[in-house]
Amino acid sequence: MEATAKLRNVPTSPRKMRLVADMIRGQKVTRALGLLKFEANSGAARVEKLLLSALANWQQHNEEERIEDANLYIKAIFVDEGRQLKRLRPAPQGRGHRIRKRSNHVTLVIDSKVEPLGSKAAAKQAAETKTTDAAVEAKPKTRRSSAKKSTETKAEASA
Repeated sequence: MEATAKLRNVPTSPRKMRLVADMIRGQKVTRALGLLKFEANSGAARVEKLLLSALANWQQHNEEERIEDANLYIKAIFVDEGRQLKRLRPAPQGRGHRIRKRSNHVTLVIDSKVEPLGSKAAAKQAAETKTTDAAVEAKPKTRRSSAKKSTETKAEASA
């Protein structure tokens, strides 16, 4: 199940925003969040917020699933041109130069990656799920303190 989030009328040029989009396209969501958090580009903070919004949208559609187990990745991200604000800047000898203040629209789509049956990745994913399920079931109900264990082992050794 995929989820979409859109960010419209961002007041930066589309070219600058495409640099950030190209960096995270096709990445896993957790890795993309890590990349965006430490990226110096100003568009990274906006795309990070957009990615968190897409995660929230995915969670709304899939309430029974956990985000950590879903194997989410960025299926598509693209940047389109928004409207341009046209301004005049004074230039020498009474002229005026046109300034184009560009904006952009960002669309982000995330999806869960399901591995085909029989592949190594599917076997690895199934093994990870089994080990986590087994660890939860094998958890002891009560815990003994280490002092009790050591006295019990000494008593068993002397007997």
